[in-house]
Amino acid sequence: IKKYLLVLKWYLFISGAFSKWLKVFISLRRWLIFFFPDCVFRWEEERYTDGSKWRFLEHKGPVFAPPYEPLPNKVKFYYDGKQMKLSAPAEEVATFFAKMLDHEYTTKDIFRKNFYKDWRKEMTSEEKSIITDLNKCDFREMSEYFKAQSEARKQMSKEEKQKIKEENERILQEYGFCIMDNHKERIGNFRIEPPGLFRGRGDHPKMGMLKRRIRPEDIIINCSKDSKQPKPPPGTKWKEVRHDNKVTWLVSWTENIQGSIKYIMLNPSSRIKGEKDWQKYETARRLKKCVDRIRTQYRDDWKSKEMRIRQRAVALYFIDKLALRAGNEKEEGETADTVGCCSLRVEHIKLYPKLDEQEYVVEFDFLGKDSIRYYNKIPVEKRVFKNLQLFLENKQPEDDLFDRLNTSILNKHLQELMDGLTAKVFRTYNASITLQQQLKELTSEDSIPAKILSYNRANRAVAILCNHQRAPPKTFEKSMQNLQTKIDEKQKQLSAARKQLKAAKADHKASHDEKSRKTVEVKRKAVQRIEEQLMKLQVQATDREENKQIALGTSKLNYLDPRISVAWCKKWSIPIEKIYNKTQREKFAWAIDMAEKDYEF
Repeated sequence: IKKYLLVLKWYLFISGAFSKWLKVFISLRRWLIFFFPDCVFRWEEERYTDGSKWRFLEHKGPVFAPPYEPLPNKVKFYYDGKQMKLSAPAEEVATFFAKMLDHEYTTKDIFRKNFYKDWRKEMTSEEKSIITDLNKCDFREMSEYFKAQSEARKQMSKEEKQKIKEENERILQEYGFCIMDNHKERIGNFRIEPPGLFRGRGDHPKMGMLKRRIRPEDIIINCSKDSKQPKPPPGTKWKEVRHDNKVTWLVSWTENIQGSIKYIMLNPSSRIKGEKDWQKYETARRLKKCVDRIRTQYRDDWKSKEMRIRQRAVALYFIDKLALRAGNEKEEGETADTVGCCSLRVEHIKLYPKLDEQEYVVEFDFLGKDSIRYYNKIPVEKRVFKNLQLFLENKQPEDDLFDRLNTSILNKHLQELMDGLTAKVFRTYNASITLQQQLKELTSEDSIPAKILSYNRANRAVAILCNHQRAPPKTFEKSMQNLQTKIDEKQKQLSAARKQLKAAKADHKASHDEKSRKTVEVKRKAVQRIEEQLMKLQVQATDREENKQIALGTSKLNYLDPRISVAWCKKWSIPIEKIYNKTQREKFAWAIDMAEKDYEF
């Protein structure tokens, strides 16, 4: 195919018909790439030095959320005990609340207040005059209807499930891939998120607000000029069509809650994403070579005669030691009172002077990214403590702790220390080096389940360092009870198996025949098998309990060099599937191919 196209290309050029037939050639080439993604036109590949990410980009655009389907007439909404028919816009927003009726969110005052305020915006004037108190609203029939719908989906026949699977596969093949230069690339999330109620993380002040439906008029399409541009749904148009090859996103829009820009981008397994990941971890590895020099410098700066340098040095110490974010990273329009290191206020820390043989201690208590509370009480070096006392002098609780520092000043300084160095690089470095050290300390010649527990404990140490918390799952207690039931049952099986083994040994001792000897071996293997199964369940229970309020996924996906995990798996003969799921394996395919068992971060 390649040779044929080359000959055709040059023939057309030589014959003088090149310009006329160029579009035919491009179209033919495009379809060949689409149907034969492994057919790489290597002679055309090049590394761009002008900041371009691609020369050709073609895709079908996003898949929008389906339109709202009104509730059946039998499903009623009641206000103050009386049945009330809602208009379609008001009913749709009411269903969002009804679907969450059993969730803790709907009991929170701020969630209810924000929901009610946005819900009223969707009501008719008549509905507004009637519905004046959310506490008088009865969503229970709506809630029960959606529970029944969920249960019905679970009870679908095999044929029905297969039909849905085939339709999803058809949509994936049509919208889930793009052509970028000479490659057919998988797109990340090509479906636009449906409307609903904003939850946020932690105690977010905007929880409960209405996430509005995204329409074609909100969408900016990015593709190349010579591509077949995506068509909007009939009767609509895109907000804009761009041809910006300096970026890698395909679709963008602005969401209404935070005013932040959302993107549809390539799948994490794509070549561009993989290269970006690799570069991120290589930058963190470069920090390893100069981190001792940087630490020595900021310790020297604690004694500087200039207050700005002292503040910068103490802030850098916290970013290094505690993996704090730099701060001032809020999206435009965000009103949550979240802070990072550079934006800490006096009210966010408490100092505990040294008493007797105790250490100098600093207590941190503030809302970090996504309104997740950061609380930590840590010992610090004497000079850091004395500097903090100095920074606090004559200040009010609402005053800045580092009043002569901001993220711009800090980042400029970090660039001077090492090319490409940012607060996030420190975070990536400390997370990765912690994982590697913990794996060395915790892993021993145990069974595979025990080794995986060691891995998760190492990952947990990183998650704690980075303050990656989560609320315990709603089903946690029930799942733990189910697991304990399995453990109890397995212990009974083990007890019975041991008794059978004891009896078999007694029979063999009395008879000394071959049949009784084989019976003893069978019973012994049964005991060993049940012991392994019991240990696996016990390890699983320990792991689940320790993970109850820690989110391991964030650090694993964003801050831990995957080559550390791959090398550990190869060294200890652990199947990579035990550490990374399918999506993660696709994202880190470059690391799985690259890392050897002796890899060192």
